[in-house]
Amino acid sequence: MFIDIHAHAYRAGCPAADGNIVFATPDEVLARYDELEIERGVLLPLIGPETYLPQSNEDILDMCERSNGRFIPFCNLDPRGMTNSPSAPFNRWLDHYRTRGVKGMGEVMPNLPFEDPRCQNLFAHCEAAGFPFIFDIADRIGGTYGFYDDPGLPQLERTLARFPTLKILGHGPAFWAEIGTLDTPADRGRYPRYPVRSEGVVPKLFRRYPNLLGDLSAGSGFNALSRDPDHAARFLHEFQDRLLFGTDICFATQALPLAGFLLDLRKRGLLSESAFQKIARENAIRLLNL
Repeated sequence: MFIDIHAHAYRAGCPAADGNIVFATPDEVLARYDELEIERGVLLPLIGPETYLPQSNEDILDMCERSNGRFIPFCNLDPRGMTNSPSAPFNRWLDHYRTRGVKGMGEVMPNLPFEDPRCQNLFAHCEAAGFPFIFDIADRIGGTYGFYDDPGLPQLERTLARFPTLKILGHGPAFWAEIGTLDTPADRGRYPRYPVRSEGVVPKLFRRYPNLLGDLSAGSGFNALSRDPDHAARFLHEFQDRLLFGTDICFATQALPLAGFLLDLRKRGLLSESAFQKIARENAIRLLNL
């Protein structure tokens, strides 16, 4: 029923993360997939020291090869890699990973500005390689992970304009919070609970830049929809060709409410069958050439 655009898994035996919770193993992720009727999912390596134990692209490839086709590999590169310069030749690595069956880039999450020249270099190489790009985003520099952008996402907007054939998937609290206008700028770093009283910059960016897609995974994507179901139904219908279901599963027991939310909208007649199918799986099939 679903294809998951955003998932994580680690080999068994890795240390605990915050709160003594251990990242899910591939088998634990697949068990949750069976529970939620998720056919396949994209495994995204976590490589940056700002977030958790760095993970190799080869780990992801190995997990995918053992999954009987249920896991789809992405690779992940740090913009500071190779030469820590705006001229780093990332095409060498991207060409290699393409031959290994990798379908895209992500989850890229260094705590650097979008418009840091090293980050722009990575965007350019991914555009040339034809790799869709999944990022995480932060509302500050320091003490967190994810690309930094200012209120209103101007750096992301200029990046979308600069690389018009690069499919960039918006994700993370500081992205999805701006689905509506915010009461205060600090709400960018939180999950706003109030209804969408007027539209924010996110739908405007969707209309202006056809290379922007939406990764609906995690608490950030779910909150953007569930905080105002009526607005969510309108948003999902307007951008049904560019929104993708995801879980952002990290832990085996993690709550994953998005599937049930979308099914409920469909049951109540607020989401058409055709829009549901696009968001649940068809957009991922098209994007990744599955």
